[in-house]
Amino acid sequence: MQIFEFIMLACFGLSWPISVYKSIKSKSTQGKSVVFIVAIIIGYISGIIGKIINDQLTYVLIIYCFNLIVVSVDLVLFFINRKREKEV
Repeated sequence: MQIFEFIMLACFGLSWPISVYKSIKSKSTQGKSVVFIVAIIIGYISGIIGKIINDQLTYVLIIYCFNLIVVSVDLVLFFINRKREKEV
């Protein structure tokens, strides 16, 4: 059954590198929500904790971790871009 969770995470995971790319390219926070990004991070952390607590250390955990890292990068870029916007 973990294959379906993997597919879901992989589909969500495809969107985050695109979001990071757009943040880098645009140097803008336009269209971004820090609350949304933090909610996603909390969700991925919860998924990781759930996998660890239930002793489900499988390939799906790797996808959770990858997605968490990429979304965290997007959060950092949000604050960098917001600082840049305030300076202008």
